[in-house]
Amino acid sequence: MASRSPRPFSAEKATQIDDEGSNRVWNLSFALIGILTAILFVWWGLGYIGVEASPPMLLLATAFGVFMAFNIGGNDVANSFGTSVGAGTLTIKQALLVAAVFEVGGAVIAGGSVTDTVRSGIVDLSVIDVAPHDFMLIMMAALFAAAVWLMFASKMGYPVSTTHSIIGGIVGSAVALGFVTGQDNPLEMVQWSQVGQIAISWVLSPALGGLVSYLLYRWVKKSILQYNDEADEALARLRQARKDHRNRHKQAFERLTEIQQVAYTGALARDAAVVRHDDYDIEDLESDYYRELEQLDREAKSIDAHRALETWVPVLAAVGALVLAAMLLFKGLENIELEISSMNYVLIMGMVGAAVWMAVLIFVRSMKRKSLSRTTFLIFSWMQVFTAAGFAFSHGSNDIANALGPFAAILDVLRTGQIESTAAVPTPALVTFGVALVVGLWFIGRNVIRTVGTSLTKMHPSSGFSAELSAAVVVMLASVLGLPVSSTHILIGAVLGIGLANKATNWRLMKPIGMAWVVTLPAAAAVSALTLVLLRILF
Repeated sequence: MASRSPRPFSAEKATQIDDEGSNRVWNLSFALIGILTAILFVWWGLGYIGVEASPPMLLLATAFGVFMAFNIGGNDVANSFGTSVGAGTLTIKQALLVAAVFEVGGAVIAGGSVTDTVRSGIVDLSVIDVAPHDFMLIMMAALFAAAVWLMFASKMGYPVSTTHSIIGGIVGSAVALGFVTGQDNPLEMVQWSQVGQIAISWVLSPALGGLVSYLLYRWVKKSILQYNDEADEALARLRQARKDHRNRHKQAFERLTEIQQVAYTGALARDAAVVRHDDYDIEDLESDYYRELEQLDREAKSIDAHRALETWVPVLAAVGALVLAAMLLFKGLENIELEISSMNYVLIMGMVGAAVWMAVLIFVRSMKRKSLSRTTFLIFSWMQVFTAAGFAFSHGSNDIANALGPFAAILDVLRTGQIESTAAVPTPALVTFGVALVVGLWFIGRNVIRTVGTSLTKMHPSSGFSAELSAAVVVMLASVLGLPVSSTHILIGAVLGIGLANKATNWRLMKPIGMAWVVTLPAAAAVSALTLVLLRILF
């Protein structure tokens, strides 16, 4: 039996409703916010950098850094919210508001006061003698190249890894600098073992995400959705039986003589008085009408239509809350020194899980008077929104470093004139880049949202929640086990797992997406190498 769940609108309809051409005020507003934020940051930065630093370098570095954050929003953030929009849980504008609060909040609150200047340690710059000026050019070229590749991927609707993009950019510009300056064997700078781990992640990430998502959604379909479908069909049969019962007795009543109608009406009145009280038995009823109606009522109660929702949804929500709490505590807030013991972390997670279980159970019970399909849609929609919000906070606190790391390194060199292994991240930079994430989501995120939300497979709240929860579980397990994975690839794998469970996966679209994953690092490296050569000519 096919499981169904209402879908008021899809990502395709949402993007049509929120078409860019019909939202000139929104476009203008976000453009002004982005430009004004960047201008204010440059004004602040001119007072932050050293007196001998080059203002043109600050301007260009800010442009490249904000451009990178803009494209992270258009690809990575859009990928995170694709399932929510595709399922009809959020519109584009609602997703934008959630992203504005949680992405920027994650960046500012937990983005970290310091960051590594070279992401993932994939390039060992100590192998060659790098001047501070050349170091800045490496990072600028990497930012620009990664941003260009992400913009291309976003326009094509391909969700790709921003981490792999910036790594490719740094590798390309660093190796190019080695060749341009005549260094001995510049390829020795590259930690090829880590490049191999990236290659492993192309297969491992979607495979793990797809496996967990497939198993989880199959269980959700069997334990909740299929039970609901069967209960809905049984209730529909009862509704038809009530109509037939009423019409049959109405026709029978009309065939009675006038004296019989008076007598039967008296019996109906006495039965109506009896059923107002709970303490009666079916033998206490005189009329066939009320006796048969009582049988139908008892059959309806025996169906217990909301049993699957009451039994399993609170448990599912509690598990999701535990995973999100772990993600926020161990990943989203890892840059904040909370000084909380592991035991206290476990207690916090336990309290969150228990509170969510009780709240969802009460919520499900309060929805008993609503239709089963509507209740299912609303409950999974709420859970999906919370999952998306948790993802957004964790994303804002972690993946923004793909833009902030290289930019903070440039800013630190401009201020101190030296190269350090870590660099301070000023709060204005966190705010500026957080705003750029949201602006990028609005302007160029629609194609990626459409890919994740509807093009790979159709989504509804229960499948969207299953995909997001599965991705969160795999990200946390991979972090604990130290597996080389990409959160972007994991989420796409989770979406494919939903498609496999529903036997409706668009493998034709997945082929160019998979190719884009493989090409990401070398493409960003090639553009970065060319950009570095041009920057050295100009500066």
